[in-house]
Amino acid sequence: MGTVVLYSSVSVDGFVADEKDQPGPLFDWLSSGDVPLDESGALTVSQASYDYIRPYWDQIGVTVVGRHVFDLTDGWDGQPPSGIAHVVVVTHRGRPDGWDPGAPFHFVDGVEAAVARAQELAGDRIVEVAAGDVGGQVLAAGLVDEVRMDVVPVVFGSGKRYFGSVDARHLLEDPDVVIHGNRVLHLRYRVRR
Repeated sequence: MGTVVLYSSVSVDGFVADEKDQPGPLFDWLSSGDVPLDESGALTVSQASYDYIRPYWDQIGVTVVGRHVFDLTDGWDGQPPSGIAHVVVVTHRGRPDGWDPGAPFHFVDGVEAAVARAQELAGDRIVEVAAGDVGGQVLAAGLVDEVRMDVVPVVFGSGKRYFGSVDARHLLEDPDVVIHGNRVLHLRYRVRR
């Protein structure tokens, strides 16, 4: 089975969005360089960020998100983001009315079932879990193998926390990746078992 990775861009004080669910400058690093990150050319990063992020993105088979993120993005109009093959949505409400049943989105009740479904779909590829409430629940369930953060030099003061409402201690190993890009510090930690 593929590695389960908790991932997002994050403020220095640990938020993935402000109180109004807006990322503000958290994604500015994705347009702070001169190396195209994808075929669209809309995302341009430093060479250091490209060398780290592009191989990671190429390994992702499935992304797990909560229903809140799904609703905020309007389900990416039925097209998984960044060329990912499938999205697993953790929800108690099921598929939205009128949703195309052929779209590669899977609506699952509960984080354990969502990660199991994602691993089934991903095979040996990475299962990426969006940070926030669902990501914190997956970490609390002991299902996360590593934590990746793109730390952006901004302080929000309040907002949506990277680890959601996790209220227990979870030990991580020392970072095994620390890469300085333009307007971002990429970090990777393995979760201590």
